[in-house]
Amino acid sequence: MHAVEAFELILGLLALVIGLHWLALKLRWPPATALLVGGGALAFVPGLPAISLDPELALVLFLPPLLMDGAYYTALGRFRRHLPGILSLAVGAVVFTTLVVGVVTHWIIPELPWAACFALGAIVSPPDAVSARAVLKGVHLPRRLEALLEGESLLNDATGLILFRFAVAATLSGVFHTGEAVQSFAVVAVGGVIVGAAVAAVWIFLAKRFRDPMLVMLITILLCWAAYLAGEAAHVSGVIATVTAGLAMGWYQHEILSAAIRLRANSAWQIMVFVLEALVFILIGFSLRGAIDRIGGIEAVPASLVYVVIAVVLTVAIARFVWIFASEAVLEIARKAGLQRARPLGWRQATVLGWAGMRGVVTLAVPLTLPVDMPGRDLMLISAFAVIFVTVVVQGSSLGALIRAIRPVDVDPPAKMAMPAAEGAMARARMEVIEKLAYAPDGTLIHPMLLKEAQRRMNFMERYEADANAEMENLRPHFDVLLAAIAAGRGELIRLHRAGLIEDEVLHELERDLDIEELAMIFQRGD
Repeated sequence: MHAVEAFELILGLLALVIGLHWLALKLRWPPATALLVGGGALAFVPGLPAISLDPELALVLFLPPLLMDGAYYTALGRFRRHLPGILSLAVGAVVFTTLVVGVVTHWIIPELPWAACFALGAIVSPPDAVSARAVLKGVHLPRRLEALLEGESLLNDATGLILFRFAVAATLSGVFHTGEAVQSFAVVAVGGVIVGAAVAAVWIFLAKRFRDPMLVMLITILLCWAAYLAGEAAHVSGVIATVTAGLAMGWYQHEILSAAIRLRANSAWQIMVFVLEALVFILIGFSLRGAIDRIGGIEAVPASLVYVVIAVVLTVAIARFVWIFASEAVLEIARKAGLQRARPLGWRQATVLGWAGMRGVVTLAVPLTLPVDMPGRDLMLISAFAVIFVTVVVQGSSLGALIRAIRPVDVDPPAKMAMPAAEGAMARARMEVIEKLAYAPDGTLIHPMLLKEAQRRMNFMERYEADANAEMENLRPHFDVLLAAIAAGRGELIRLHRAGLIEDEVLHELERDLDIEELAMIFQRGD
């Protein structure tokens, strides 16, 4: 494909993303479902060029920024608090699913080597961070359940990739040592944490010293790829390195990044993540055509292979439920035995957790890296696509309805301070500074208007803390008037510019001030 044609194809895919995303919003589908189905359908349209997704490029291009985005916005306090449950899912459930899928596959196809069966299990076992984020957008979940799903999606790709590499090596060499595998797993995981922390430390060092905002934004955006590639170069987990760096950046960015840099970087980052996330599902759908062509077309797939694929899909779904409800039983026994930290989720949250096991980019890319002489390679390719399709389209599309039907209850105790109390604490801190600086050293009041405005705001914050809902209802008409006044000011500014009375520089400067003022009003109104 010519370079210009490749560029035109990318532009076409972006236009397709816009159309399918709009259609998903209209039909109230998860966007991931529309993108995956739309990409898969268009892949078979006659005359369209075949798109091959290089697996190594897919992992390096898509996985680091999407992992970083999840880690950056992860509630670190809840992540630490629920780390045992997260590790149970990210490590325990993935290993368990790998073993169960391997056993079922070998039971159906005894001639397939055990290690190859477990390689298939490792491919389809880890739920995907990209798929989980895409499907869970707009879905309200209890805080503990949200923390478990977010944390699992950040770490389980690492488990699946490590298991896959061990299984492939064992299949091709015919040798596997459990002790060495466990030791290597620990080294790779701990090494990923160390590399990610080191890369984050470099980012902190540079971000504190760079004065140019564009440079700070650039190194912030590049941090995800730096951590992932550094981890892979050190032969440890690039996934864990990226997640570690993302958690560190999310924790320290409040102290390091200025407000201007944070707003601009977040805007650029959100656009990039949206495009990458959408392209992942489009390309997964398009890649289906290449995978089917690779095995000789749909007509070349024997019926016996179809039965195996169905068995793999069902095993993946059932194994997750078995692990989760078995863990629930263990927690219930421990709670009754007097262990206070053992808190079962309850059947409602456990059911949602079991159903939210969507697969995506890792399950797609990993089987494409298999050697040509790998036993069962065609089975692994077909199974991977089947698992992605069923989990994203069937489970992903029905997850919202399931949540509305069973209504999982948030039983986690709330934080000691709600938002109104936190805003009140901030207002008191600001008031103390203004009261101190409003007077000259000799006691003369030098900022009377500022002090009066601060006192007025403090009086409002006291009422707001007492009854936030009532005060916001009273305040929204006030914000509506201010927004109307801002709109009038913007209209007059544009009129002056169009009449040639002010220069472009004046227009841009004053419009920026109006934009900031308007955003502040919108945020305070609660929109």
